Amino acid sequence: MIAILKREIKSYLKHPLFWIGIVIVICGVFSEVSPYLTTHYLAPGEEIINEYPETIHSGEVYEGYIPSSSKMQREIWHETVKRTLMEEFKVSESEAQSTIEKMEDMDLKEAYTYLEETYEWWYSTHYLYENGAYHKGTAEEINAYLDEKMENKPFSFYFSRKFADFAGLFMGFFATIMLSVLFLQDTRRHTYELLHTKPITAGEYVVGKVSAGFGVCLIVLAILNLLFWILCMVFTKDSGFEVRLWDFIVATTLYILPNMLMIVSVYTLIALIFKNPLPGVPLLILYMTYSNMGGRNAEGVYGYWGRPLAIMVRFPGQLFDTTPPPMVLLNQSFLILMSVVIIMVSMWIWKRRRI
Repeated sequence: MIAILKREIKSYLKHPLFWIGIVIVICGVFSEVSPYLTTHYLAPGEEIINEYPETIHSGEVYEGYIPSSSKMQREIWHETVKRTLMEEFKVSESEAQSTIEKMEDMDLKEAYTYLEETYEWWYSTHYLYENGAYHKGTAEEINAYLDEKMENKPFSFYFSRKFADFAGLFMGFFATIMLSVLFLQDTRRHTYELLHTKPITAGEYVVGKVSAGFGVCLIVLAILNLLFWILCMVFTKDSGFEVRLWDFIVATTLYILPNMLMIVSVYTLIALIFKNPLPGVPLLILYMTYSNMGGRNAEGVYGYWGRPLAIMVRFPGQLFDTTPPPMVLLNQSFLILMSVVIIMVSMWIWKRRRI
């Protein structure tokens, strides 16, 4: 088993495409996470200049946006409703103000219904409310927001989740392409038959191959972790943010490694069933598409909520508001369990083909 592990890893390390793939993954991840590295404390009076609107449904702090309080969001919505009534519905200013005053004592659903019944405002007014979820903050507001978020958690805790989001995405494609050759030589007709005559057990062969594929992914992830930990420290040193390598390791272990184990296990099973690993490429791409699909939660809100046995964990929220999808740790545990089952089935197939 050790001999198989060493041979396969050495083979990958000597292949130029392996290193080209690593460069592509690094560039892809960096292009996605680099904006978050520009997050910093603002000097007194400093402004983040851009042409974005004053309020928006979602925005990042590096763009100058901070979350609006419930009271502020409601006030922004009232101002937007008043302006829309005057400009689009040709309502007088006094009548529009009277409408706002009546809605102040209503909850949101009642206010939505009131606007629909009174003005036949049939398109969804809740979108106008959501557009006030974030507003452009002053330097003092942004700095206070950063202090609040990093009072108990270091910057690397939040950044590592975004890193795991995009590193997991690019690593999924990297593993799908690179691991396709893990069994390619062994499944050629004469080689496959010759391997079954060797004094090697099914467990040694299958576990050796899986370990080699997983080891290749570990090498790439180790490089990514070290590189982006260093980049994070360099980019944020002027703001004095705390950056811990441990946060990157934890995020990688929880949200990426089980996915890599599942990918290499699926490749093992497909290679032994079809005596060719290449059918695994389109199947795994479909698997990743399934894993990356959005959906609606119990409240009917569309977003990324995670899927059973998904091999991707996404963190689509804002940097300081990212939360893992529901039951993600349970799903990752099931991925490990299913990988073990697949490996055992692969051993059984290898034994049967040998007989």
